[in-house]
Amino acid sequence: MEHFESWKDLLNPEFYIKMGGFWLILFIVFAETGLFVGFFLPGDSLLFVSGIYAVELINETFGSTGSDFLDTAILATCVAIAAIIGNEVGYWFGRKTGPALYKREDSFLFKKKYLYQAHDFFEQHGALAVIMARFLPIVRTFTPIVAGIVKMDKGRFLIDNIIGAFLWSFSLIFAGHYLDSLFRNQFGIELKAHLELIIIIIVLITTLPIIIKFFFGKKEEPKTEE
Repeated sequence: MEHFESWKDLLNPEFYIKMGGFWLILFIVFAETGLFVGFFLPGDSLLFVSGIYAVELINETFGSTGSDFLDTAILATCVAIAAIIGNEVGYWFGRKTGPALYKREDSFLFKKKYLYQAHDFFEQHGALAVIMARFLPIVRTFTPIVAGIVKMDKGRFLIDNIIGAFLWSFSLIFAGHYLDSLFRNQFGIELKAHLELIIIIIVLITTLPIIIKFFFGKKEEPKTEE
C-alpha cells in the first residue's frame, strides 16, 4: 500500500489508486461535488489513470470478469453513479443553504470566487451547464450548488446530471484504458511509466478554459438576491 510522503502526493492520482483503490476513487469523485471541498482533487486525471488500472482495480475488488471491456465498464459505471450522487447532494445543499455561501468567509477548503465563476458559467450555458461543467475542474464542484440556489427543476437537473456523469466517466476511463493498450501494443510504450507527463497534459487541457476566463474574462461578481 502506498504511504503519504509529501504534499505532492495529493495531486498524484496514482497515489490515491494505490493507497485506497476502487473505494477511495469513488469517494473522491463523490466528494468533488457532494462535499464541495474537492476542487483541489485530481478529478479528470484520476479517471484517466483509473482507466489504465481498470482491470487491476476490478479484479482486486470483485474478482475477474474475464473481459477487459466489462471490467472497464463496471469501473466507469460505478464512478458515474458516485458522480451522480455527489451532484445531487450538492444540488440539495444549494437549495437549502446555498444563498448563505455568498456571505461565508473564504477558507482553505472554500473560495467564494469559485462560486461566482460557477454562477457565471451556469448563467451563460443554462441547463447544459450541468453537463458541460463535468469536464471543467473547480466549476463542476460548484455548479450543482448554483443549480440548487437558482432552483433549477429537479427532474431536469437529474437528467442532465446523469448524462454528464456518464459522458465524463466513460470518456475518460475508456480513453485511459484503451490508449494504454494502444501505446503498449503498437509502440511498446507503457503509459504508467509516463504518468507525470500525462497528468500535466490533462491538467493543462482541462484548466485552460478557466485560465483564459481568469485573465481575460470579466471580473464583476454577479448580484445575488438577499
